[in-house]
Amino acid sequence: MSVDTQTRMNLSATLASVSVAGCLVLAKLWALGTTNALSIAASLADSALDLMVSLGGLAAVAYAARPPDEDHAFGHSSAEDLAALGQSLFILISAAAIAVAAMLRLTGEAPPLEAEGRGIAVMVLSVVLTAGLVTWQARVARKTGNRVVQADRLHYLGDLIPNIGAILALWASARFGLGQVDSVVALGAAGMLAVGAVRIGLSAWNALMDRRADPRLVEGIAAIADRWPDVRGWHDLKTRTAGSRVFVNLHIELDGDQPLRDAHAIGAGLRREILHHYPHADVIIHKDPDDEPEEDPA
Repeated sequence: MSVDTQTRMNLSATLASVSVAGCLVLAKLWALGTTNALSIAASLADSALDLMVSLGGLAAVAYAARPPDEDHAFGHSSAEDLAALGQSLFILISAAAIAVAAMLRLTGEAPPLEAEGRGIAVMVLSVVLTAGLVTWQARVARKTGNRVVQADRLHYLGDLIPNIGAILALWASARFGLGQVDSVVALGAAGMLAVGAVRIGLSAWNALMDRRADPRLVEGIAAIADRWPDVRGWHDLKTRTAGSRVFVNLHIELDGDQPLRDAHAIGAGLRREILHHYPHADVIIHKDPDDEPEEDPA
């Protein structure tokens, strides 16, 4: 698959994500005004977050197609982490507001829910659209391996739970008059939002602080270097993350007496192999002469 085809598929997935999130925000705003249900408020906050995340993903995919410039030799992917920190703060504030409102309703007299049928219809629409979106994102992610699309898909998969919970809360209110179920579902959704916010915020903070990449990725690169032909050893394997990119620096030890062209070919082949396994990486390989003399096989 060509790079242009991959870019088009990734853009189609992120554009679909933005479109679905925008439609759901508008539908849930109407449903919230109609039903006065906190569970829908929680779902609305989650959809608003989805819209921001999807817009960030769309910008990241479009930005990733741009080459580094004179002022940003390593690209612009750290902007993703700055945006993620802002998003995590927004999520925490939204989760706290929903949790406080839910607790007040549980401890006091909750206003009755209204037009539950309309609210259920909107939430069913939300589930259907979300399921269709994650199906398309899964197909794109399998073909392109794009990490932004994969992360966006996981986020939308998590959204199915509060949406289904809102449907159950509205059904319980309409069928049995159990309006308090709405507040319980809202509390659960607020907890999920808070956990997601902390996870996103910590990940972005670690990236901005140049924390090393996933240990499994580091071990995988080390294993590739260990078995690569004509590499006598390696050292100073360093990694850092920025947005969806992983930057890798690796020193390999080669026969110092071989032609420069041969040494370059060894390093280039190793780099291609690492990128084959980790296409989201940016790899720099330094070549050092091996100080240990090669043993005479005789």
